[in-house]
Amino acid sequence: MKDESVPGEPTVVDRATFQAELDHLRTREKAHTREGDAIAAARRRLPMVEVDPDLELIGPSGPLTLRDAFEGRRQLVAYYFMWWPARHAPEQCEGCTLFLSQVTELSYLHSRDITYAVFSQGRNTAFGPADPQVSYDESLRYRDFMGWTMPWYSAQPSLDTLLVGREIGLFHLVCYLREGDRVFETYWTNRRGVEAMDYSYALMDLAVYGRQEPWEDSPPGWPQHCSMRTDSGPPGWSPVSDESGGRPIAQWPRLDAGHSDHLAAGRHTGESRFSR
Repeated sequence: MKDESVPGEPTVVDRATFQAELDHLRTREKAHTREGDAIAAARRRLPMVEVDPDLELIGPSGPLTLRDAFEGRRQLVAYYFMWWPARHAPEQCEGCTLFLSQVTELSYLHSRDITYAVFSQGRNTAFGPADPQVSYDESLRYRDFMGWTMPWYSAQPSLDTLLVGREIGLFHLVCYLREGDRVFETYWTNRRGVEAMDYSYALMDLAVYGRQEPWEDSPPGWPQHCSMRTDSGPPGWSPVSDESGGRPIAQWPRLDAGHSDHLAAGRHTGESRFSR
């Protein structure tokens, strides 16, 4: 009887058979790449909508405008971060943390006249807004906790206008263009669309077991018990499929390295309440 705890494996074949199957798949991969190029070309031909350039944000030095966030460049890509006010670091959005952890070197974007910035929303889909300045200060401490260095603002003062017609509190990726003093929105996406910032999932998709998540179309016996969350910490963190049963994963290595998870003012140093 097959041991159900042992994951399934692909069929073993000779090199020629393997290469023939891979060549067949490569045809589909190339078609996918070309279709992606065609979609990007269509995206570049979208119309745009004007946005008030003086919409208020909060920055490290106080209030600033949407136009200021361009840092003098013509283009701006803004990631709208979901935020749980007054929560500790391990309780912050695991999806946003996953994707932002992969945004490191910005010089390549800068070379194309693009500024990348995070707009913390000051709220989550399941939580109303908190005090804008307090919530922003907490989110800045979270940025420091995670070791991120990208520009970081609060969009909370103008969030209803910036994300008009969309689900406030849900993560979004929004692209803007600046023409002198005028600002235009040229594209936006959310949910799986923000995988544009990702390489971890992209690499998982190349590996034989994929993302190992329940929604994937995998052969019988392939492991599919993972999610973004885990029950404890590395190296023995058991993945769970029920998102309400575990904690985010990207934060835990920061705790293991000695970084405090306290984000409230005056509590940013000292032992984490999640320390083991």
